Amino acid sequence: MEFLDLPKRTSGTRTYGITSIVDFGVPLKELENILYDYGHIIDIAKLGIGSAYLTPNVDKKVSLYKKFDIKPYCGGTLFEKAYYQNRLPEYTEYLKSLGMDWIEISNGTIEIPLEERLNLVAQLKKDFHVIAEVGSKDVNKEMSTSDWVDEVWSLLEAGCCYVITEGRDSGTSGIYDKSGLIKSDLVDELLKEIDCNKIIFEAPLPKYQMYFINKIGANVNLGNVKLSDVLILEAQRCGLRCETFFMEQNECKLLL
Repeated sequence: MEFLDLPKRTSGTRTYGITSIVDFGVPLKELENILYDYGHIIDIAKLGIGSAYLTPNVDKKVSLYKKFDIKPYCGGTLFEKAYYQNRLPEYTEYLKSLGMDWIEISNGTIEIPLEERLNLVAQLKKDFHVIAEVGSKDVNKEMSTSDWVDEVWSLLEAGCCYVITEGRDSGTSGIYDKSGLIKSDLVDELLKEIDCNKIIFEAPLPKYQMYFINKIGANVNLGNVKLSDVLILEAQRCGLRCETFFMEQNECKLLL
């Protein structure tokens, strides 16, 4: 029975308001139990880092996610490993053999020039839905705000479905500084220049999730969410936590 006025959430096959979880190896049966209850509030599942390459029954895990209408893909580290070893054709065949039709292009660990990444998007979008990630995992590598905006814009223009802002699972790189503080000026500039519905902000901790919900609205796209935090995040989106308590029905800000 519903009796509260809550922020209106997108539903069904969402194009924004996305929750993208990171799977670091949850066992298959445990995952099935989690998805039975919470699959409807998960949209995308990243098999974190290069873990998919070592995951037992990875094909069954991919099929399980798809059964719940969740889009699975492999973390960018596996893409970068394949790129580094000149194995991209083998990698894409591997993804196809698993039934994956989403692929991430990133340069978090190795340097891949933007022009090269744009060429890869042009090639891979023929067979996959492409997600790109901007930002380095190295906390000592800094990008200017203008470079961030240029890269995100260019990757979207090249045909990416979404661009992820790097944050790691620790919240200590990319859009966060090494102490874990959000680079709010950078976020402000991205929101001013880019359609926020096309950005997935990596927000691995509830405090970051609350920041983006309060700043953008209940239907902000959030990534690197832990499976154990999925229900907490949905409660936050719906104004059912102290820090988002006063969100109203009309406060779902879409910065288009």
